[in-house]
Amino acid sequence: MTAPHENTVLVVDYGAQYAQLIARRVRECKVYSEIVQHDIPLEKLKSLEPSGLILSGGPASIYEKGAPRAHPGFFKLGVPVLGICYGIQLMADELGGKVERTGAREYGKTALDVLEKAVLFTDLPLKQTVWMSHGDTVTAAPAGFRVTAKTASSPVAAMESRGDGLYAVQFHPEVVHTPLGMDILKNFLYRACDILPTWTMSSIIEETVTEIRRRVGDEKIICGLSGGVDSSTAAVLVNKAVGDQLTCVFVDTGLLRAGEAEEVVETFGKHFEMNLVHVDAADRFLERLEGVTDPEVKRKTIGEEFIRVFEEVATQFEDAKFLVQGTLYPDIIESGTRDAARIKSHHNVGGLPEDMQFELIEPLRELFKDEVRAVGEELGLPEEIVWRQPFPGPGLAVRIIGEVTRERLEILQKADAIVIEEIKRAKLYRELWQSFAILPCIRSVGVMGDGRTYAYPIVLRAVTSEDAMTADWARLPHEVLERISSRVINEVEGVNRVAYDISSKPPSTIEWE
Repeated sequence: MTAPHENTVLVVDYGAQYAQLIARRVRECKVYSEIVQHDIPLEKLKSLEPSGLILSGGPASIYEKGAPRAHPGFFKLGVPVLGICYGIQLMADELGGKVERTGAREYGKTALDVLEKAVLFTDLPLKQTVWMSHGDTVTAAPAGFRVTAKTASSPVAAMESRGDGLYAVQFHPEVVHTPLGMDILKNFLYRACDILPTWTMSSIIEETVTEIRRRVGDEKIICGLSGGVDSSTAAVLVNKAVGDQLTCVFVDTGLLRAGEAEEVVETFGKHFEMNLVHVDAADRFLERLEGVTDPEVKRKTIGEEFIRVFEEVATQFEDAKFLVQGTLYPDIIESGTRDAARIKSHHNVGGLPEDMQFELIEPLRELFKDEVRAVGEELGLPEEIVWRQPFPGPGLAVRIIGEVTRERLEILQKADAIVIEEIKRAKLYRELWQSFAILPCIRSVGVMGDGRTYAYPIVLRAVTSEDAMTADWARLPHEVLERISSRVINEVEGVNRVAYDISSKPPSTIEWE
């Protein structure tokens, strides 16, 4: 976070699988939220000026050696704190309550008895179903706390000290398996934190436009435009802020889908009437990728070459100082931070060269994909752009598993076009997060007519997801799979086999590289 947002709720992450989900649920309540690590220095936390804290769950037991702790200062900031699962145990242990391993674990849906009309349960029924996932249990609340709910195995399933602004629940209100969980979160945000639900798409746009104008002044800006929803939304947002100071640069890397370059030029050069420079750089990208097979080297090579192209173009526009990118929050997480392992280097994050001459403007870096789409709709972007499935910045280079050649690009472009056509024909495009073809650089034996073939396979990948942080393979109808397979094998020369990837993320990733 570069500067405090008004009415920010920080999710303090204790290693929970649901930390991202908590932040998303808070945002769905129209309150800005961001994740910070549990060992964040207290002074840094204060500088972010939170209006509330949420202590996440986590896999540890407070009795384990080296288990993450809650900084005592968290409870003395003068802002409301909500502990969830491991968070309630930390709060109880730190403030003098009792946490025990009773042997009575609770996992899954559990009946909750609300004991009194506490803040978190305002206007909610006394009997509810909640989702539990814990081994340790709070058996005695700290002095000054009231026990506000219990279950058969948890005598302190919820507690609060209203005067101190401290609230906690053993269950997970952020998951859909707790039907009234959003109401509980809203009671914390609106009643305990006294926050109004004002973080809307309109407010995001207004704040971002103001910040861009303040930072940029009269300087020239260029934007790396791909035509996808992220870069398109970023471009229109920055254009709203600075108008003709912005020039969009569409780099045709030669790694795009069939017909994509023509579509981007048509849409932004004519429909939006924005300053647009079209750079045909296919030959130089393919030359740089010659002999490259390692996926990390691919991404970094492509990221560096993008910057070199932008730098060359910038000299035509009074040496533009700023570069706009459509970087999202998940890009930052996956590329690795101090507390998050690198899953893969996104070409626009970990793939950027160290000697880059630009200052970056990334107006979407705090947003998830669904939030970007909502901003795009608010800005008036057409539906075909807003709801276009995500496409990796390095393009088809990371969908060719091995060296990228012109022949392999042509094969993959044709196969991918068939996949998208059939998915749209089946009216599944909006239901899927992504659907695309992959070309592994191996060959297998096949039979066509009376002859033997030795050709490439195409792997079909289709997933469902909310934010790309996790994803599940899509259960496509068999007739759709059959049509795709038949068309690809019959229409794409050099392919004799189609396979379907049925792995989820984790343990796999959505893209293969």
